[in-house]
Amino acid sequence: MQLYTRSAGTGLPVVLLHAFPLSSAMWLAQREGLAKACRVITPDLRGFGGSRLGDDEPSLDLMADDVARLLDDEGIERAVVGGLSMGGYVTMAFCRRHPDRVLGVILADTKAGADPLPARDNRERIAQAVLSEGSEVLVSEVLPALIGPTTRERRAMVFGRVKGLVQSAPPGAVAWAQRAMAARPDSFDTLSALKVPLLVVVGEEDELSPPADAEAMARAVPDGRLEIIPKAGHLSAVEQPEAFNTAITEFLRTDLATPRP
Repeated sequence: MQLYTRSAGTGLPVVLLHAFPLSSAMWLAQREGLAKACRVITPDLRGFGGSRLGDDEPSLDLMADDVARLLDDEGIERAVVGGLSMGGYVTMAFCRRHPDRVLGVILADTKAGADPLPARDNRERIAQAVLSEGSEVLVSEVLPALIGPTTRERRAMVFGRVKGLVQSAPPGAVAWAQRAMAARPDSFDTLSALKVPLLVVVGEEDELSPPADAEAMARAVPDGRLEIIPKAGHLSAVEQPEAFNTAITEFLRTDLATPRP
């Protein structure tokens, strides 16, 4: 599986994995804003954007292995790997399966716990609805929770851009990803086993993965760094890109100034 990828900048490789049900297009402000500090690599996860879905069974481990092959193709041995929401789940799977390839970890607006049964059932309901009826269920049920109230009230262009990305998500990829996320394991053991720096970022208005979840992840690592982005919801990187980029830049400058052997 070859992932379609957008990249910018040079130097320390930083892989950023997108949220559900978006694509690497969501990282536009990060490719522009972080390119002076690092090499930003933003793939479309399988089925989204320009990447094929394939015939494999739904699996976050498979998505993590896709990212490892991307690093191989780019000639990169180790990278900072991070993701937002679903991208965070894939990042934790990557840390489990390819720990020797991780220089640092960024987890944004995501959670380390597994889905409780009602959440898994809801994912399956949405998967079936998308396959049978198209993207309307995403617009009516998923989109509102992706954006914080400040963005909804004051940033109509941002909301419109996110809505467009949601509407363009392929139904097959949406259902596949929902089932992959529903089956994910608890990842707190993965975090506690990290031997590299961890940055946890969360929007203060995030209702899907609230600050309490971010605090729990940061506490799981001895030197975990937590950044709360004001006036941002679940898509903190899209809603407040300057603050998000500042958090990433500071993490790279202070925690990753000297790459570990």
